[in-house]
Parts: sequence; structure tokens; C-alpha cells
Amino acid sequence: MGEYTRWQIGDVRITKVPETVLHWPWKALVPDVTPELLAATPWMSPHFVDENGKLVLSIHALVIESQGRTIIVDTCIGNDKQRPARAFNELNNPFLETLSDAGFATDAIDTVFCTHLHVDHVGWNTRLVDGKWVPTFTKARHLFARTEYDHWMANDESAYFGDVMGDSVRPIVESGLADFVEIDHRITDEVWLESTPGHTPGHCSVHIASGGQHGVITGDMTHSPIQFAYPLTSTADSNRELADKTRGEFVARYRDTPTLIIGTHFAGPTAGHLVRDGDHIRFDC
Repeated sequence: MGEYTRWQIGDVRITKVPETVLHWPWKALVPDVTPELLAATPWMSPHFVDENGKLVLSIHALVIESQGRTIIVDTCIGNDKQRPARAFNELNNPFLETLSDAGFATDAIDTVFCTHLHVDHVGWNTRLVDGKWVPTFTKARHLFARTEYDHWMANDESAYFGDVMGDSVRPIVESGLADFVEIDHRITDEVWLESTPGHTPGHCSVHIASGGQHGVITGDMTHSPIQFAYPLTSTADSNRELADKTRGEFVARYRDTPTLIIGTHFAGPTAGHLVRDGDHIRFDC
């Protein structure tokens, strides 16, 4: 299987396709994490925190195969995009080759879903060809939650993130490949959106159910599994109070159940279960 991680949920197969791994200081994303808090959550090492105490953040796509559909959830950072953040700026990563090696040619993808429209979730929607941004997945319908799309159309944050809408979202709309969907949209009978607002107004996770088994792809509802254990908000959450409430409800819904939680930014094994650990929650993977 090489570097690809795969999970089976009933008849549904999910494949993690990596783009890059970042090591960030906690203060840049989840500032309330302290050395003392990390010491109280030893299960965070070595996958989710490195030997220097930094957050290990994986950037990857997740490909879902369900009822004849091939769905890619979140398309990472992308190449050649001008971004203020150095970690995202003008990259040259072999993501499409990695995707192909995992068994998914670009024209085999028939559905793209972005959990939200941040810079590291829409990048490979497009690629630069002869100086123009063109769709990468030319045979795919691209699903955008209408609430999310409308928010970003009305709020220009290009000074912070770069022209994400201009180079990674609008070209999809202009090409006629976009569908605007509601936050409970069903992609197949086995795969549907689960509203998890707070990180962004229209943020959606993805629920998978097949053969009596369940799984959820988090999106950025949670950046690190330590946020399951403690009420820790992210600097990137647009509404921190709502984001904290959403995470709390998510934990209450899925703790001590067999539901497989697949983290969109979780490094290492990436997936696990929420289990009680004293007064807190442990991400058991």
C-alpha cells in the first residue's frame, strides 16, 4: 500500500492521498495548547506532536469510492499559487502523480467536495496551464455548500490568504462544473454532508455509512485531536464560540461509538475513535 492509507466502511473505500506535512508552533493555530497540556495527553505523541513539541499538520485529500462514484474530499494547497503564507506559496508538489499512483487518474474523479473554501482545501481544483487557471478534474461536478460560497463571495480575505476564490473557485464556476448544494446534501446513499459550522459559516464534514458501519471526515471542524480532549479553539475559526459548540456536540455524538473519525489534518494514522479517558476524551488510533 506504500504511503497510502486506506479504510473500509462497509462497501465504501476511503483512501488518504498526501500532499505535504507541516510542523507548526501551536500558537499559530491552536494557541491555548501548552507543554503542560501536551504532557497530560501522552497519546498525542508521536503522530500529532513532534519531538520539539510542535503541531504536526497533514495536508491530504481523501478519496471516497461509493456506489460507483469516485469522490475527492478537499483538494489541498495546489501548485503555483501565490500565497502570503510561505508554507503555501508557489509550491511544486507531485500531488497529481501521487493521486495517480494511488489508482486515481484526474479524469476518474467524478465528484469534488470542498468541506470549506480555505486555501488548503481548494488548491488542486485548478492548475496553471499556459498562464491560465483551468479545472484539474475536468469530468467532475464540484460541490460547494451554498452558505459557504455565498460567504466568501461577500467577504474578500485575499490579503490574508491570497486570491483563493479567483484562482481556485471562480474558474470552476465559470467552466460550468460547479453545483451549489445545501448543508445536508447526499452525494450517494452512503455519503452525505454533515453541517459543522464555526470554522467557517458553511463548513461541512462528510458522513459515510455502509453495512452498519459509520465514519466521518472532519474537515477543519478539528485541526488536531487534542481539540477533542479539551475545548481549544483555532485562530482560523471564524466564529470561535460556535466552533467550540460544534466540536462539543460532535464529541457528545460520537464518543464511545464505533464511528471512525478521519481527520482532514491529522498526521500519522489519521483515523481513530473517540473514547472516554477519565474526565476527557482520547483519540484512539
